[in-house]
Amino acid sequence: MKKIAILGPIPRDHIVTHQGHLIQKWGCVTHPVIALSIMAGDQIEIVPVSHLRQVDLDNVREVFNGYKGINLKHIGTRNDQGDIISLRFLDMNNRLERQTGFMDPIVPDDVKKLVDCDVFVFIPISDYEISLDTLKFLHKKSKGIVIFDAHGPTTACLTNGERQRKFWIDRDQWLPYIDVLKMNLEEAHASCFKKEYETQDFSCPPEEEVDRVALREFATHCISKGVKCVYITVDSRGCLVYYKVRGEVREEMVPAVPVNNVVDTTGCGDSFAGGVGFGLLQKPRDYIGAAQYGNALGALRTQGKTFTVFKSLEETDALIRSTYASSI
Repeated sequence: MKKIAILGPIPRDHIVTHQGHLIQKWGCVTHPVIALSIMAGDQIEIVPVSHLRQVDLDNVREVFNGYKGINLKHIGTRNDQGDIISLRFLDMNNRLERQTGFMDPIVPDDVKKLVDCDVFVFIPISDYEISLDTLKFLHKKSKGIVIFDAHGPTTACLTNGERQRKFWIDRDQWLPYIDVLKMNLEEAHASCFKKEYETQDFSCPPEEEVDRVALREFATHCISKGVKCVYITVDSRGCLVYYKVRGEVREEMVPAVPVNNVVDTTGCGDSFAGGVGFGLLQKPRDYIGAAQYGNALGALRTQGKTFTVFKSLEETDALIRSTYASSI
């Protein structure tokens, strides 16, 4: 049976949506783990890897109760630390964030019994949650595909609890140990930095502006450092995919799965990463097919406040076929 690990925090989230609705739930790792379980839990083994506060352990285990294929042996409370986060959405994509609890980092010792996994999906939400030594360890000991979300290294938690975007300055130390790099536009701007800035240079371009030339140059740099595929999500438009074919970097836009009513976007990026992981678990070099699974799970995640938004594999495949019929 194929095996996929999902690594990162399981934060206790307090969310106010862009529509003013209050949602309290467990986030991050829970989204892709439960999405994959609903999709294919009787066909694959899904291993969440996370650190929690002792007081939260039973509640988190209960969240996963009843879902097929989930191995909970790698959720621990060794240092009694876990993430606690408040999110207030200003609109569908932008939010104010504050953090008052902090998970201790995932280190090589946490994955030494998981080197047989076919895919590792790292979804850190802050820059301290995944140790670089962990990726180096897997690079040396495992043949599994390493998918890494840049949300973590481009996000810092300040001493007043505010969570702010930061440059991923040591990016090139990480890239050789990442097979698939995933990020959104804001994270791409924080990863594609200049060697020197003037004050006026620090303003980010509007989110609706996509500089395809700059993004391609950035993706090409990542691929030159050893990354096999770069995904950059561009909100409701879809996902830009960069990978090498016969020595040349290819760029493709995979359109988003359309949705009529967005209820809650929390966990969309995590769900997208899980969908990519599932796609590559089936076909390790089908980066476009994996993006379609990512788009599907991300779109489904927006449709409600609970995990019931996710669908069976048959229903998810049907959604993908209906969206991408002309390209399949």
